[in-house]
Amino acid sequence: MKKKFTLVIFTLLTICTLRVKAQEEKKSSFSVGADLFSNYIWRGTKFGTGPAFQPSVKFNSGILTIGVWGSFDAAGYTEVDPYFSFAFSNGFSFGMTDYYYPSLGGSFTADSANAYEVNAGFTKGGLSLSANYILNKAALPASSGNDMYFQAGYAFTGFNISLGAGDGWHTSDSEFNVCHVGIGTGKTIKISDSFSIPVTGQVIVNPEKNLLYLVVGITL
Repeated sequence: MKKKFTLVIFTLLTICTLRVKAQEEKKSSFSVGADLFSNYIWRGTKFGTGPAFQPSVKFNSGILTIGVWGSFDAAGYTEVDPYFSFAFSNGFSFGMTDYYYPSLGGSFTADSANAYEVNAGFTKGGLSLSANYILNKAALPASSGNDMYFQAGYAFTGFNISLGAGDGWHTSDSEFNVCHVGIGTGKTIKISDSFSIPVTGQVIVNPEKNLLYLVVGITL
């Protein structure tokens, strides 16, 4: 599985490189980003301890995006997730993500330390829908394989809402249940005429685990 995933990434990178060379008049689409959050909450579950620094590097070439996203905190939690996705003008998208956790001690070349997830989505206006499916059983990310997660969201003027449900590693008993209910908002804080900081805030409830989270983040 690992070799297959690596081969797919290598092939897509090669295609992107050839496309860039063939269109030299266009600007490079490489980009770097970073966020800082008070907590790392993913699909209703908290990962790590305390504030999380979440950098990302990606390359976009038309409909295709290839990147690596990560999350790190002072307590030693580490997550590094390579991914690729295709997004089309009609709002549909699909892709694949490799969830890898170096802080748990597993080698990146070992399938047991990686959970491979295929995903599909649709966006139109403020509406967003996503469906996700884990392909393999992974010991370190605690995936039993065949894990599913579905989420729907809507962005209104000034705030957004989201609702997610899943099974497997998303719930305490692995049974399908609602595990994420969120409401969020954001604003941009102006520091000077040439510098501002986007700030987001979200209240998240996990009904299945009976947990409540408050998350605030900034984009650096």
